[in-house]
Amino acid sequence: MMKFRYVATGLVVAVALAGCQRTSYSPYDNLPSQPAPLQAQPVPSVQSNQLPPPGGASQFPTAPQQETAALDPNASAAPATALDVTKEQMVGNWRVSYAGSSCDMFLTLTNLGSGSRGGTRGCAGELTAMGSWEVSGKMVQFKDRSGNVIGRVYKSAENRFDGTTNSGQPVSLSR
Repeated sequence: MMKFRYVATGLVVAVALAGCQRTSYSPYDNLPSQPAPLQAQPVPSVQSNQLPPPGGASQFPTAPQQETAALDPNASAAPATALDVTKEQMVGNWRVSYAGSSCDMFLTLTNLGSGSRGGTRGCAGELTAMGSWEVSGKMVQFKDRSGNVIGRVYKSAENRFDGTTNSGQPVSLSR
């Protein structure tokens, strides 16, 4: 009887161990443990040259110069009553009165060409082409996306600017 007990216990242990075998399938079972080595590729020879001195000839073309010959030379000067203006005073949102209607103008300090990025919303005429602006003396010049001046204003009071577009239309900015 004792032998039977040992045999029965042995069978129970064998069946229990057989149940512990792995039966799940994994798609990664047949992958190698290390990736295959890469083949060496030929490397072209390295060349060396001297760099040009700083401030020397640039690989970039020079920016086109704005043509001002077609503009009225008197319009580029602010009246004697014009107040001083800085770029920092101009940054932000302005309400624009132009051609009998009003619209919005947004001026930033982000560089764009020789000026700073700006734009309009809801404006008509020349101001729809505005892409940048800059302060020149006591005047603020509005430019199209090609860098051509399309209008000028001067500071006439605190938070107020008056001037004209190139077509002679009066324009006023206020906040």
